[in-house]
Amino acid sequence: MEITNTGWPIRWELLMRYRLIEIVALWEGRLTTNHLCNSFGIARQQASKDINAYLRDVAPGNLEYDTKLKGYKPSATFTPKMTSGLADEYLHALASTKDFAHTFSQLDLGFAHTEMLNTPMRQVNPDILRALVQAAREGKKIDMGYVSLTSPDEESRIIAPHTLVCTPLRWHVRAYCEKNRDYRDFVLSRFRSINDIEGDAQMRREADDRWNTMVNITLVPDSRLSDYQKAIIAEDYNMVDYKRVISVRSALVPYAVQALNLDLTKIEAKPEAQQIVVANLDEVKQHAF
Repeated sequence: MEITNTGWPIRWELLMRYRLIEIVALWEGRLTTNHLCNSFGIARQQASKDINAYLRDVAPGNLEYDTKLKGYKPSATFTPKMTSGLADEYLHALASTKDFAHTFSQLDLGFAHTEMLNTPMRQVNPDILRALVQAAREGKKIDMGYVSLTSPDEESRIIAPHTLVCTPLRWHVRAYCEKNRDYRDFVLSRFRSINDIEGDAQMRREADDRWNTMVNITLVPDSRLSDYQKAIIAEDYNMVDYKRVISVRSALVPYAVQALNLDLTKIEAKPEAQQIVVANLDEVKQHAF
C-alpha cells in the first residue's frame, strides 16, 4: 500500500473502508468483515486484509478480536485516526446507508437496528442544477427563469452563482442578483428555465461581504432552568463552562437559528420548551434577518 509523507493512504476507496472500520467499531462495539463486504461489495478475504492493514499501517492496537462477539471491538487505548470520533459520523453513515437501501431494496449494508425519518424533499431539475454548478465553477453570469411566492409569473433573473448551500430544510444557491444589485439566496426548486449565459461575472464570492463575514453564536442554557437542568443542557450541547460557541457565515445565520429552533424575537413561556438561548443576542440579530 502506498503511503503519502503525511501517513495517509492515497487510494480513496481504502480511506472510506478505513473510516467505516473506525465508525462501526467505535459506535457499535462490534466490527465484522460483513460490514465491509456489504457496504463496499468486496470479498470476505479482501475485507479481512483491510482490517489487518488498518491495524498494521494506520492504528496499531486500536482493535482487538473478541471470540464471544465473533468480531472486533475497540481496545481500551482506542484512538480515532481516520475520523474525529464524533457521533455525527456514525449517524451520517446510518443516514447514507438507509438512503442507499431505500433506492436499492436488495442491498443489505449491515445496520439492522436503525430507522430514518425521511421528510419530503424539494424537487430539483438536474438540468437546472448542472447549469448553476457550471456557472459557479466557471465564474459566469446566467439568465434563469425563477418563480417566487411574491410573484405569480416566471421572471427572468440574471445571477452570478458562487456556492450551493445545504440547510436542514432545503438546498439553495448563493448568488449575486443583478435585479436587486445584491447577493441573495435562491431556492433550487424554484428555478424553472435556463435562458442564456450572460458572460463573465464581475461580482463573485470574494465580494460577498455577508458570505465572507463570520459570526459567533454563543449558546447558553436558559437562565430560568434549575442548576440540574442547566447541567443536562450543557452536556447535551457539549458546552464548556456552560457555553457553546458556533461560528457561522453571516449569510447562513438565519438558517442556523432556524435549525436550532430558536426564535430571536420572543422568549418561550416555559424554559423547558426553549432550553437554550443566544447569549450575544443583539449581535446575532444583526445578521439573522
